[in-house]
Amino acid sequence: MLVPLNDPNDSRLEMYYRLTDVALRRRIEPERGLFMAESAEVIGRALDAGMEPYSLIMTPKWAAALDRLLERLDPGVPVYVASDEVLHQVTGFHVHRGAVAAMRRPCLPDWPALVAPARRLCLVEDVVDHTNLGAIFRAAAGLGVDAVLVTPRSADPLYRRSVRVSMGTVFQVPWTRITPWPGALLELKSAGWHVAAFSPRPDAVDLDHFAAHLPERLALMLGTEGDGLSAHALELADTLVTIPMAGGVDSLNVAAASAVAFWATRGARRPARGRCSQRPGTGRTTRPGSA
Repeated sequence: MLVPLNDPNDSRLEMYYRLTDVALRRRIEPERGLFMAESAEVIGRALDAGMEPYSLIMTPKWAAALDRLLERLDPGVPVYVASDEVLHQVTGFHVHRGAVAAMRRPCLPDWPALVAPARRLCLVEDVVDHTNLGAIFRAAAGLGVDAVLVTPRSADPLYRRSVRVSMGTVFQVPWTRITPWPGALLELKSAGWHVAAFSPRPDAVDLDHFAAHLPERLALMLGTEGDGLSAHALELADTLVTIPMAGGVDSLNVAAASAVAFWATRGARRPARGRCSQRPGTGRTTRPGSA
């Protein structure tokens, strides 16, 4: 339903210009709320994943060019059409990617049900930068990670910058919050998951060695910017893994590290064997060269 608009202060556009991302979460329904999706490609991926649009805004040029996208919408979903100048006043930026959509937030599943059919997970502990989180999701989608679990203090994957940086792949990769943290790691391990924590510690296993013999169910754990993984998370891990570095650099940015880790472990569906076996009664991995 195309709705022409000329007033940037129109109350029907309130969610696009007055509400922060935090406020959007509580809009309409506290348990669901809204999130923003920018660009025709991202909105299309959201629709592919079954996300429900609340409304869209776009310029007349894009309204004419996005017929196929608009045809996918329920007839009752309003599509507000306004000039570039009006939309710039509404959104605070030039809408050069086609459209912006307010989408209803989905209800997140319980994490045990989410991971049940998976074989390779990414655990994200307290990553607070939305750009990094979006990049992690894009790498997870492109490199075949089955699901992503984010801790309660991690950034919101549906924050508009995360969605934009992920190019909408946050809708492709199943994800949810994992709680309680880090205690849930014990439940994850008891379900047969091998937790590999990425750390520059000197006692960590080289990624090349670890990737040569991967466990059948692998959870790759990445830590927050700067401090990395918490001491408790490292203690509960089965294996500490490091990415070999050169040039006096101790580690990669967490988003870059995630891509390297996902690429190196892309054969994680192979049966566990060799170096990934655990010492009986300890839950810790036998590292190469250890007794």
